[in-house]
Amino acid sequence: MAFDKDVLDELAISPAEYELIVKRLGREPNHLELGLFGSLWSEHCGYKHSKPLLKLFASDNPRLLVNPGEENAGVVDIGDGYAIVFKIESHNHPSAIEPYQGAATGVGGIVRDIFAMGARPIALLNSLRFGPLSHERNKYLFDGVISGISEYGNCIGVPNIGGEVGFAECYSGNPLVNAMCIGILRVDELVKATSGSSGNLLILAGSGTGKDGIHGASGLASRSFEDERELRPTVQVGNPFLEKILIESCLEVAKSGNIDGMQDLGAAGLTSASVECAASGLTGIEIDIDLVPRRDDGMSPYEVMLSETQERMLISVKPENAESVKEIFDRWDIDNSIIGKVTTSNRVHIVRGTQLLADLPIGLLTDPPQYVTDSITPPYLEQLQNYDLNNINVPDISPNMVLMKLLTTSNLTSRQSVYQRYDHQVQTNTVIPPGSDGSLIRIKGTEKGIAASTDGNGRLTYLDPYVGGQIAVAEACRNVSCTGAEPIALTNCLNFGNPEKPEVYFQLENCVKGMADASTKFSSPVISGNVRLYNETQDTPIYPTPVVGAVGLTENVRNHVDMSFKNDDNVVLLLGSSEVVCDVSYLAGSEYLEVFHDLIAGQPSIDLKKEIAVQKLCRNLIQHDLVKSAHDCAEGGLAVAIAESCIKGKMGFKGEFETKGRWDVQLFGEQQSRIVISVTEDNVAEVMQLCLDYQVEVLKLGSIGGERLYVPGLLDISLAEISGAWMVGI
Repeated sequence: MAFDKDVLDELAISPAEYELIVKRLGREPNHLELGLFGSLWSEHCGYKHSKPLLKLFASDNPRLLVNPGEENAGVVDIGDGYAIVFKIESHNHPSAIEPYQGAATGVGGIVRDIFAMGARPIALLNSLRFGPLSHERNKYLFDGVISGISEYGNCIGVPNIGGEVGFAECYSGNPLVNAMCIGILRVDELVKATSGSSGNLLILAGSGTGKDGIHGASGLASRSFEDERELRPTVQVGNPFLEKILIESCLEVAKSGNIDGMQDLGAAGLTSASVECAASGLTGIEIDIDLVPRRDDGMSPYEVMLSETQERMLISVKPENAESVKEIFDRWDIDNSIIGKVTTSNRVHIVRGTQLLADLPIGLLTDPPQYVTDSITPPYLEQLQNYDLNNINVPDISPNMVLMKLLTTSNLTSRQSVYQRYDHQVQTNTVIPPGSDGSLIRIKGTEKGIAASTDGNGRLTYLDPYVGGQIAVAEACRNVSCTGAEPIALTNCLNFGNPEKPEVYFQLENCVKGMADASTKFSSPVISGNVRLYNETQDTPIYPTPVVGAVGLTENVRNHVDMSFKNDDNVVLLLGSSEVVCDVSYLAGSEYLEVFHDLIAGQPSIDLKKEIAVQKLCRNLIQHDLVKSAHDCAEGGLAVAIAESCIKGKMGFKGEFETKGRWDVQLFGEQQSRIVISVTEDNVAEVMQLCLDYQVEVLKLGSIGGERLYVPGLLDISLAEISGAWMVGI
């Protein structure tokens, strides 16, 4: 073997993979060629342990305009000639090293995926996980990530309309930073990441190429952390001011009709952008290293091809259109250079003038080995799922004190301190801002609205990967349904540990199956996403954490609600249940169980048929203006859901429902498929009839009014107290 183990390890290529490269290539690759293989055969780019599983997300939904996984992002037809483009991606590993730049470039990268397709970015969301903020390192990571997200997003002028933040010890040192972007375009303006035809010219536009981010795809995002590694140089550096004008110039170039394809330079930089475009176009490419503009002196061809410098785009144009495209970039003051051409060779040729530096088949570079690990049920699973929750004692404190404590926990307290740093009103389309279940924006020039939410519960997936995957889909869709919009498509980010471990592969495999089954039942296809594996340090993995981004459509954006109680004497109803149940199984994986009993155990469950009926009914009620508020009943249970609606609306609640049995289960159990709504007294009868029509159970909880949250025999606490506890925030 020509290359020693240290070189292969730097590229995350195993000795067996190197031998396969030599066998299939018919010779030893040189150092530059091996670098190309290291990037394109990495877990980050090649999806070696997940591609077979991702086929479960295949869909023939008529709204889809491109097949999932074929382009930078998914595209969904929303009618009237419009389509939305969206995707979620992770920047976990870079954010663990340099939280500010890791998070900032995560935002920049996902935005480029959207406008690379000719779509204007109109909304950002995120999903974040950290270790407890009582640890100084976790606090540093948290502050840096939030700053990176807010400052990059605010600078480029795209509203950050929603997201979620969660905390658990397993994320210490392994933060999850998942960024989502939504864009809009006219259907006939869609641009694809392709090389176009032979003879086309390749234009590189944007930032000069530097030494930042080298080995980001192979060395950083495709293996677990080890303390002795110095990974800081693998983290990219962002320039949001350049990205802002890059957005505008690329959208103008796209609308000109003078380009054949466009691709952003993300993971593996110029290597992946050029090779993937050639693979899509069934062509070859030739790149002259000396024509690539650089901002650092003395860069080798290896460094130029593997650099992950941000804010760069690759555009394929016919020779006769090159000058008009260049004129647009020049007018926007965007550096641009012709660096190569499209060929008929079906190979990538890297040259320096007349010197050939690399010569590899496109098909070989884009065909990494696929691995299916023999999965093993984790040894902890049976014990935790069969744990007898009847043995859990009811706390020897009042329900008031339990509620107050839960409202101050990091997983349930207000996120205002986070989202108030995001500009969510730029572009002036935001209808429901961050802080509710789902967010909502209008589509200018139409009556339509787009709702969006991110969700995912690592604890529940840890306890049952299949059910946890189903619940991740259901909760994200439920958040969207609570605005009045119908979930029409999903994107996901699968954050897991080392897939080479049979127990971790079991989690990944079963979670994907659960998500695929749920998305099919919701008729909401998974159209795009990202798999981010090896999230572990010192052999300790994170919770298996599937994050789902759900996007919904409403044909009448004026008919919407948020979670806040609105008017005195409105009646509060619970959709999805005819009684406040005290089945201890609903404590499984709950916030209450961990906070008060230091326990994560039980068997999570969900009835998808019931879930779909509850959400459909909720949307119908909102679209017919029959409800004043709607709030997902999830983490923290019923008491926390009611408290949040009280706090948001600055209005009290007077309970009337019957209580019996264990109050901790009734108030804080996390039974799925429930939504708390408020309606006027005049509409109660009609709402009750519709519940019968939809075969959805319903329970009258009480009414709005006063300055206390009152449930006879259980809760009696002032609005000022619960607001004060909740608003302490993160």
